[in-house]
Amino acid sequence: MLRYVLKRLAYGVVTIWFIATATFFAMHAVPGDPFNSAKAATPQLRENLRARYGLDKPVAQQYVLYLKSMLQGDFGISFTQENRRVNDIIREHFPVSALLGVCALLIATIGGVCGGAVAAYWQNRWPDRALMIAVVLAISVPSFVIAALAQLGIVQLNSALGYPLIPVAGWGGVSQIWVPALVLGLGTMAYLARLMRSSLLAVMQSDYVLTARAKGLSTGQIFWRHQLRNAILPVVTELGPTIAAITTGGFVVELIFAIPGLGRYFVQAVQQLDYTVIMGTTVFYGAFLVLVVVLVDILYGWIDPRIRLHAEASS
Repeated sequence: MLRYVLKRLAYGVVTIWFIATATFFAMHAVPGDPFNSAKAATPQLRENLRARYGLDKPVAQQYVLYLKSMLQGDFGISFTQENRRVNDIIREHFPVSALLGVCALLIATIGGVCGGAVAAYWQNRWPDRALMIAVVLAISVPSFVIAALAQLGIVQLNSALGYPLIPVAGWGGVSQIWVPALVLGLGTMAYLARLMRSSLLAVMQSDYVLTARAKGLSTGQIFWRHQLRNAILPVVTELGPTIAAITTGGFVVELIFAIPGLGRYFVQAVQQLDYTVIMGTTVFYGAFLVLVVVLVDILYGWIDPRIRLHAEASS
């Protein structure tokens, strides 16, 4: 198992290097100049800024310096935010994105597992049909459309009540967290519900479940001891890509709800061609997601001992 984990970590390091390299050369291939006329009024000042940030050196030399700085954990200084380091931007704003993502992931996982279980146990009845219609709608409608509709609904609700029950945007209180988290996790919740329903329906027809029912075990005992643990394995497998989807989807949700998260600064950096912020946040998110995927693999092996035995046998 240890060799398996180390191998996955090695693959993760290669993946991070590829992400960093691809992002570096993509940024240098994009037309435009981060030092626009508003910041650099004269050609001399523009050249001084390029020299300060090392953009006057050959691309190969910039790449080597970039890798050295990245290995030291230094992503440089923002081009557009004066005297502000990219590390400081990540340290100050990633906790906000992380909190939003964790809340969205909890809502999506709990709602998806519970919804899929209800749909499976009421197969081909009205709860199943209603949930599947809701799943199709949640998967089909983009998150930014759902966010706009949610804000419109909040405005109408506050107007009808005569006082602001739920904030339309902003960050800081509990009431400002759950609506963006629900919007962000809704599509993932629908996907996990459909996946849980299919998995649970297959488990319900398995031999060991029929044997447990023949032994006289109650429905609750069969569900908790046999059905849930085996049916949830595909859901656990999807947690890695799920976290990636929620993280990237949070960029738009943070902008719409005026949440001061890291995704909001990433979008602004793309608009302003802030190379260091774009590359720093991309590498940071890449490393974070690789770590999450490795942890999900370990969790999967803990839930299903067969995975551990297979890994030990092959190592």
